[in-house]
Amino acid sequence: MRIKVVTVVDRAGGAGGGERFALDVAMSLDPTRFESIFCVTRPSEAVTVAEARAAGVRVLELERRSRLSLAPWAQLVTLLRSEQVEILHSHKFGSNAWASLVARSARVPVFIAQEHSWAFAGDRLRVFVDRHLVGPRADVMIAVSEHDRRAMIDVERLDANRVVVCENGVAPFTSNGAGKLRAELGLTPAAPVIGLVGGLRPEKRVDVLLAAAARLRGELPELVTVIVGDGPERPRLEALAARLGIRDRVRFLGHRDDAVELAAGFDVALLTSEREGCPLALLEYMSLARPIVATRVGGIPSLVHDGIEALLVQEGNADAVASAVGLLLRNRLRASLLGAAAARRQAAEFGLDTAVGRLEQLYERLLAERCAA
Repeated sequence: MRIKVVTVVDRAGGAGGGERFALDVAMSLDPTRFESIFCVTRPSEAVTVAEARAAGVRVLELERRSRLSLAPWAQLVTLLRSEQVEILHSHKFGSNAWASLVARSARVPVFIAQEHSWAFAGDRLRVFVDRHLVGPRADVMIAVSEHDRRAMIDVERLDANRVVVCENGVAPFTSNGAGKLRAELGLTPAAPVIGLVGGLRPEKRVDVLLAAAARLRGELPELVTVIVGDGPERPRLEALAARLGIRDRVRFLGHRDDAVELAAGFDVALLTSEREGCPLALLEYMSLARPIVATRVGGIPSLVHDGIEALLVQEGNADAVASAVGLLLRNRLRASLLGAAAARRQAAEFGLDTAVGRLEQLYERLLAERCAA
C-alpha cells in the first residue's frame, strides 16, 4: 500500500520560496509509493491550487481567516484520522506550531516540521514554541542548511539527533527569457540589466541593491535594475529609488508567475538578503547559468563558493555589491564562467529530483522505525 503524506503550508501561490518548494515536493512524490495530499490553511491562489490538482495531488483548503481561527483545523484532524495518514509534514513556523498539536490529536505516526530560514532576532516566543511545543512532538525537524541547523540547536537547544539538513532543489528550466525580458521592457540588447527575484520584505534588503545601482549610475548610465516580486516594502523601495535619482532606471514588475523566465534576462542576478536558508531564487539563478552576486549569509556559502560559482559580499554593504556587479558587467568572460559553474553545481547537487529523493527516503525510514518500535 502507498504511504499517505499530508503536506501543510499556510498559503499556496504568491507566497515565499518555502511554500513553493513544499508544493513542488507534494507534486513530485513517487505516485507508486506515496499518496500525496496538500493542505493549505489560508485562502490561496486558485491557479496554484488547480496546478496541484492537475498533478494528481488531493488538496484540502481550510480557509482560515486569522491566526486564531481554530475550527477549520478540525477538517484536517478528521482527514488524518479517517484515512489513517502516516506522514504529516508541515512547513514554516506557523504551520509547524499548529501541526504539532494536530499531529498529536490525530495520532499521526510520523510528524515532520520544516523550517526554511532560521535567524533569531529577539523573538523569544518563537524559541519557546519550537523548544517546548514543536521540537518535542516532531520526529525530526528539518533545516535547509547546516547554518540553520546549528542555530536551531545552539539557540533553541533542540535535540541535535532530531534536527536534520535537507537542502531545497529546483527543477531544470530552459527559457528564452533574455529576449522576453528585454522585449517587455523595450530595452536594447546592449543595455546592461541587473535584477533580483524575491518577496519585498525587510530581510531581503532590496534597499542595498538600489543603493548599489545608484553608485553604478555614473559608470553605467544605461544600467537597468529589475525587481521581480511584491510585498510590504514596495512603496518604501519605490520612494527610495526616486530619492536616489534612479527611479527612471528601475523596473518594479511585481509578483510574476513567470519570474524564473524573466530572471533568465538578467546580466547579473542578485540576492542582497540579511538572512537566508536555502533560497530557491539563488538555485533558480544557478539553473539559468546567471552570473550571481549574493550576500555571505546563512546557507548561501554552502550553495555557491565565492569566486567559483558566484561573488559573495558582506551583507548591507552597497559599495561591495556595486563593485562586484561592476566587475561582472565589465568582464563578461568571467561572468560567463561563474554562471556555467553555478549551473553545473545546481544540476549535480540541488535538483528537485535530488531533494524529493532525500525526503522520500526520510519518510520511509521514519515510518519503518515507528512501526518497529
